[in-house]
Amino acid sequence: MATAPRGLRASESMLSRADSSVRKTGRLARRKPLGAVAVFLLLILVFMAIFADVVSPYGPLEQDTSAILAAPTDSHLMGTDNLGRDIWSRIIHGSRISLAVGIGAVTLGTFIGMCVGLASGYAGRTFDLVTQRVMDAWLAFPGLIFVLTVIAALGPGLRQTILAIGIGFIPATSRIVRSSVLSLKERDYVEAARTIGAGNVRIAFRHILPNLMPIVIILTSISMAAAVLAEATLSFLGVGVPPPAPAWGSMLSGTARVYFLSAPWFAIWPGVFISITVLSWNLAGDALRDILDPRLRGE
Repeated sequence: MATAPRGLRASESMLSRADSSVRKTGRLARRKPLGAVAVFLLLILVFMAIFADVVSPYGPLEQDTSAILAAPTDSHLMGTDNLGRDIWSRIIHGSRISLAVGIGAVTLGTFIGMCVGLASGYAGRTFDLVTQRVMDAWLAFPGLIFVLTVIAALGPGLRQTILAIGIGFIPATSRIVRSSVLSLKERDYVEAARTIGAGNVRIAFRHILPNLMPIVIILTSISMAAAVLAEATLSFLGVGVPPPAPAWGSMLSGTARVYFLSAPWFAIWPGVFISITVLSWNLAGDALRDILDPRLRGE
């Protein structure tokens, strides 16, 4: 009996895996509809940030002097500001700043916090005691005051904002990771690896770290919402990404408050996009937690 060519079998296998992935995605979307909507909105945000130059009808700094404080029209969908700049275009380009700060700060804070928590929880004893007392002292400072202190030392700017917010995530991340490591290092597979002579470094990175990834993924998605909100707060206070960069927080402050009654679209639309973005990250994090946490999969 003739057999199918190898290339045809490979194509059929790829189509079968793709079909299986689509069905699994559909089942997850039906189980967590709010999470699916949140992911869809976040994908739109990412698309806007990547293709901002193509999607936006105007440049973020382009002025139309004939349409200063113009209400929403066909040519300016969300109106213009006091300098005649298109609000919709500035929001699109502002998504780049929010996404850059979110990804950069969360990556920095999560990576360092995960390493500190893994080392502290696995090493234990004196190292764990000293490390956790440092984390306790760190957490004693209010988050916003700590971030403002770092910004005051480094100065305003995109990189400084990412660094300040990222450093602020380290203590909380390390505490959460440490608590998971304390549980994981007592599991049977870790004891078995230790019995056959595996070293501490191998056990930590080969057996414990992979089992931490679901927690890290959930923590990352939730931290993204906090990072976006922190960046908007710093920009609103005038110590984040400096003007004329179209940061959503800075679009809410300054002249936006002066013209709020006469031109409410000036401040409403940036606030709406901040709210939608933060809510989407939180809903996506909740859905990931329910999917990845084995204690919640049956609910």
